[in-house]
Amino acid sequence: MSTTEAHISPAASRPADAADADDGAPVALADREPHVPAEQLVAEMVPPPRFDGVRFATYLPDPAQPSQTEAVRVLSGFADGLGGGAGRTAGARRRWFRREPKQQAPGGPRGVYLDGGYGVGKTHLLASLWHAAPAAPERKAFGTFVELTNLVGALGFQQTVRTLAEHQLLCIDEFELDDPGDTVLVSSLLAKLVGNGVALAATSNTLPGKLGEGRFAAADFLREIQGLSAHFRTLRIDGEDYRHRGLPEAPEPSTDDQVTDVAQRTAGASLDAFPALLGHLSRVHPSRYGELVRGVGAVCLTDVTPVPDQSTALRLVVLADRLYDREVPVVAAGVPFDQLFSEDMLQGGYRKKYFRAISRLTALARDGKALADA
Repeated sequence: MSTTEAHISPAASRPADAADADDGAPVALADREPHVPAEQLVAEMVPPPRFDGVRFATYLPDPAQPSQTEAVRVLSGFADGLGGGAGRTAGARRRWFRREPKQQAPGGPRGVYLDGGYGVGKTHLLASLWHAAPAAPERKAFGTFVELTNLVGALGFQQTVRTLAEHQLLCIDEFELDDPGDTVLVSSLLAKLVGNGVALAATSNTLPGKLGEGRFAAADFLREIQGLSAHFRTLRIDGEDYRHRGLPEAPEPSTDDQVTDVAQRTAGASLDAFPALLGHLSRVHPSRYGELVRGVGAVCLTDVTPVPDQSTALRLVVLADRLYDREVPVVAAGVPFDQLFSEDMLQGGYRKKYFRAISRLTALARDGKALADA
């Protein structure tokens, strides 16, 4: 099985238990019941298809933002310093089963933390670091924070530690703490991995010391949050959202008839009523959203309305991330994407997640506009 989803045809990738559709007819995401084996979760911890070809050399720093050029310099040096891990891996494996004294991790932060607004290229840089790290693909892992916590849920804590402890590098995209359980879990996991010599890299819209603010009583978990912060050197990346730099505003929504027409003439397209899709997302674990959209050529949505509550909104954020990773165009009828979330949501503790989702869905809607105009 390939460790990426970049070269899988729609027909071959359709889940076996998805509802059958006539050849050429759009499928409904709400009819798909994706299943992801635990071993597949590990094998697919690589940069998503959108970032297959990115490198430090392909990142284009904004001349007005020197922090972007500095980030490339620091991360390139960080990658250069990650050599010689094969002996550490074997030693780590022996220690797990023979309880030999483990070597002390190097002093100082064992990771780098990219802090900045959405759309400044943090994921591009994180994926470039993964590609530049001098290790075989199976000895470096890349995933979102949600995918990491889902991996622990699938494998269990100890097995996750044993699996990732054999890696040279762990890259965590969209690092955030949404609840106390995540705080304790991730703090313990990263401490174990750093103790076994695993280097860390992460991206976030929030400084390490501010994680969890506005979501739960973060002050009660200050020790864990400070422990997480100690693993990282923070790099601030300034700039405006490149997805909107010099580009027009989001296209006007299509009509339901136009959306249906695009779905019917686009190979591999899906067609769903937005409320039905939101209801289906509540019954599918977020770790399976990538599998849910595997092989889909375009997502076509009718009757898009503002999301009704925060739980639904957070599930939609995860879906937007998986669609963006896979460069799936979106064609939608109803309210514009910048009206999906209420003012209370956009001013609350999850506001950065919602703004990221709006930014990414807007970029995909531009891609969808090209399909609608074809």
